[in-house]
Parts: sequence; structure tokens; C-alpha cells
Amino acid sequence: MIAHFDIDAFYASVAQRDDPALRGKPLAVAGSSRRAVVLTASYEARPFGVRSAIPLFKAKALCPDLLVVPPNFVRYRELSREVFAIFARGATAVEGLSLDEAYVAIESDDLQAAVAYAQSVRAAVRDEVGLTVSAGVAAQKMLAKIASDAAKPDGLAAVEPGTEAAYLAPLPVARLWGIGPKTQTRLAQRNLTTIGQIAALGDDDLYALFGRSGKELRELARGHDSRGVSPERETRSVSSEETFEYDVRDENELRAAVRELSADVARRLEAAGLRGSTIGVKVKLGNFSILGRQMTVAVATRDAATIEAAALRCLERAQLAGAAVRLLGVRVASITEEQARELSLFDQGL
Repeated sequence: MIAHFDIDAFYASVAQRDDPALRGKPLAVAGSSRRAVVLTASYEARPFGVRSAIPLFKAKALCPDLLVVPPNFVRYRELSREVFAIFARGATAVEGLSLDEAYVAIESDDLQAAVAYAQSVRAAVRDEVGLTVSAGVAAQKMLAKIASDAAKPDGLAAVEPGTEAAYLAPLPVARLWGIGPKTQTRLAQRNLTTIGQIAALGDDDLYALFGRSGKELRELARGHDSRGVSPERETRSVSSEETFEYDVRDENELRAAVRELSADVARRLEAAGLRGSTIGVKVKLGNFSILGRQMTVAVATRDAATIEAAALRCLERAQLAGAAVRLLGVRVASITEEQARELSLFDQGL
């Protein structure tokens, strides 16, 4: 059996946990800049329409009494480690998806035993960490995730093995992995709105709608998901971004931002015990177009000065020529845990 765990409104719940004055009140976690967006909203704020990813100014208009607190990623990582240690008790594997979400492979094949394990995890997180966790239990990953979402907030749902297709059939197609908003619109034009309808499609219709991925989607719609829990989830990149309060054209200001972003990426690599050899920048211009440049250093690194020097070189290659910059990011990829000596020399061939 597989369980999917998701900490409820993680960032907002941490703020309310650490400050009792915030409990029971509409709360958003967001930055303070003019262009800040909501990272997480408490459940008290959600009835007003406050959701993650909406602009903060819009959230405040929807909920005039909204309280706003800044994010604290050091604290989030600390509490995440505590929660994941609880997930691991009695589990054969834990696959972390983010700081607040994970799949867990459970030793037992019995649904009731798996549910009991999930309940014990939820109780332990509440008692030992002071946060609430929603959980879904099923024989397959996708079903466990869907059940967990249905149980929110602070609940548990389980899908009996053998009933997967029946459980999925009435659900909207958006719940199926691989179906995004554009595909939903296209399916709705053909009156295909439920997962059960996808499960019933013939091969020709599948290919016309989804191409080569059609049969795989139909298998998922029928409740057939063979993917297991992968305990070694690879970190592919570490990045840090800043959206400027006002568009920036000054080269010195951009270089200063690169310095700060590079230091942040280096700290995160150090904390995770990782290094990377591909370093790049992401630039979003004032007209919302995005460009990126990257290069490869000779040896994988997590040295802030090395990352900064490479990122500055990439910024020069972007040839902005005074263009207005809305967002700037620094990214390190080609991640490895290998202990390599630090070099400041770049691979001149790239």
C-alpha cells in the first residue's frame, strides 16, 4: 500500500503554530514588494478567494482583514525534516515531493493496517510538531494523491483495492495526471468531462486526442498505475529568484542582485550537501518575455564566488543593453553529491 501525505497550508500553518495570535485568522504568507504574490493562504482566508499564486494586492482587496507574514524558509526546512522523520517510521520508502508533501510505501498490503499507519503518522505530526497532515491511502500513487486532496484539510481518505476504476470514474478529468487546463478545454468541447469517459475511449479516439500518450492516460483512468515509491528522488537543480518591485535597468543593481541570489543558492546547496556544474541565469523582461543563459564550470561546485562569477558571465552574454528587467534568477543544475574540490576556473570551451 501507498500513502500520500500533505501538510495542510504548510507555510501559513507554521506561522500560526509559532505565533498563537495568528491562529484562527485569515492569513497569507507573502513577500513585501509591490509585485508580491501569495505563497500560501490559511484556511480562514480561502473562503474569501485568497489562494496561492494570486497577487498580494488582489488578496488584500478580497479580504480586507487579511494578515500578511513573510516567508521563513529556514523554519520550513527545519519542521519539514521533523515531519519526514515521522513519515519514515514503519515505512519501507519515503519519496519527498516538496517540503510538505511525500509518498510513503507501507510495509503492509492490508488496507486497514495501512490506514492505521497513516492515522498514527497524522497523530504523531500533530502531537510532536504541532501541524496537521492530510493523507490518502491506496494501492497506487495517483489514487493516494487524489484521496489525500479529497481529505483536505486535516483528514484521511482510503481507496479499497479493486475499486480504483469505480472511484475514479465520476471525477473530473482535471484530476487525472497529465491533463492540463488547455487539454481540459479541448476535451470539454467534445463533452468529455469525467475520468470514466477517458477510460472508455477507443484506441483511435485516444490517439486523436492525446497522441502516443493516449493509452497510458487510459490506463491511469482505469486505475492502473504501476509506479512505485522512489526513495532516492533526484534533485535536478537549485535556484533562487527575485521579482523586483520596479523594473531594473541599472547594470550595477542587476550585478548586486546576482551576488545575493548566488549566495542564497550556495547556502541551499551547502545545506543539502550538493554541488552542481551547470550555472545559469533567468531573466524576465518588462514585457514578460523570458531569456536564459548558462555555462558549465570545470568541476561541480557550491562555492558562492564561483557561482556568482559564472552567473555574471551569463548575464553579460544576455546582452540586455539597458532593457527593463522584471525578474532575475540564478540556477545551478547538473547536481551531484560527489565531494569535489572547488575550482574557480571555467570550462573555456562552453
